[in-house]
Amino acid sequence: MTVASARAAGESEVSLKQQTKIYCGSLIDGISDHPLSSQTLTISDGIIISISETLPAAEIDLDLSDYTCLPGLINTHVHFDANPEDAADYGIYARRTYADNVALILGNAETTLRTGFTTVRHAGAWFPDALASAKAKIDAGHAVGPRIQSAGPYLTIAGGGGDLRFPEIPADKIPPESQQGIASTPEEFAARAQSAISNGAEFLKVIASGAVFSTGTEPGAPEMHQDDIAAVVAVAKQHGVKVTAHVHSDQSGQDAILAGVNSLEHASLLSDATIALAVESNVALSMDIYNGTYTDTVGRELGYPEVFIQRNHDTTEAQRVVFEKAVAAGATILYGTDAGVLPHDMGGWQFEIMVERGMTPMQAIKSATSVAAEHMGLDADIGSLRVGLQADIIAVRGHPTVDVTRLRDVSVVLKGGVVIRPPASMAL
Repeated sequence: MTVASARAAGESEVSLKQQTKIYCGSLIDGISDHPLSSQTLTISDGIIISISETLPAAEIDLDLSDYTCLPGLINTHVHFDANPEDAADYGIYARRTYADNVALILGNAETTLRTGFTTVRHAGAWFPDALASAKAKIDAGHAVGPRIQSAGPYLTIAGGGGDLRFPEIPADKIPPESQQGIASTPEEFAARAQSAISNGAEFLKVIASGAVFSTGTEPGAPEMHQDDIAAVVAVAKQHGVKVTAHVHSDQSGQDAILAGVNSLEHASLLSDATIALAVESNVALSMDIYNGTYTDTVGRELGYPEVFIQRNHDTTEAQRVVFEKAVAAGATILYGTDAGVLPHDMGGWQFEIMVERGMTPMQAIKSATSVAAEHMGLDADIGSLRVGLQADIIAVRGHPTVDVTRLRDVSVVLKGGVVIRPPASMAL
């Protein structure tokens, strides 16, 4: 596909020649503590084969001299089968068809990729079959989207924060697809975990405590017992996959850590002791500390129930305080934005809050590149700009280590050496 035809189609994929030299005015490799100036990356068949000092201009195929190049970003907490406005009408989930869900997932996936997130961790789905279908289309090159590491269905109790059970949806209208991870005993949870892995889950997601935007449950109220979570962890270990736990309360956080999970999402109300336990146990934290600002800004406009507005208010600052303490304690922080209650084109907005709340810009960038890739077991392929790795490259104007909000507006995106979003100056 040529650049011209790609732009006519809305800037879809653009292929460069087999071996391409890309000049970056500044380069953040995702590992080093300081940016490098005037670097040229040579890529061949989608792999970085060399990184060197400036070459003569005549040898450059893609001139990004006005940009800072970075590794493709990683978001460890996305939900492509949901949009923020759905929280105003959960009945939409019963009205969408399977085809609707696949189309929604693919649309959100392309939006996410084009904003610089070349890899995501899809942290559970109400529609795991639709997600698997969409992922297969992306992997086969039939659709545009990021690499997806998928948890499959939520593992949750009946009526809990991961069950598609709301007043807006009559019981007979709940799609069977969304009930695949529901269980009530350790033995049942082990069976559901095994089924999820057999169906392609690359990690597992347990709902240890209630969600903020849920009906009939309280945020943080423990839902899965420690023995339930431990049963899931045991199955995961047999298959060499990791487990993440959705938690808000201190108790559910402790239960999940002691049960052996590898990471916690949200972690809004953790005590100092539980933060220390997470550090000691090498449990990473994926904390969506920007989303509350978005909800506070547009929640009423979107028609969110008042209880959701209040719950958002109650947990946003609490989670940011926990984040500050976790950073100070040396916890492993993974970049995650819960992209089901945050628009999929706003994934890069969280960097600013992370820096405001204790991280350096480079630490925040690493949380979305090399640190996330290592946690996901993908660091031999992605997460940094190094020879031998996939050419997942983004570029922004200016210097994100000086102004991290630059990452809100990613100008150039390459995934595996394919230009997904070309610079405006790219010759036609």
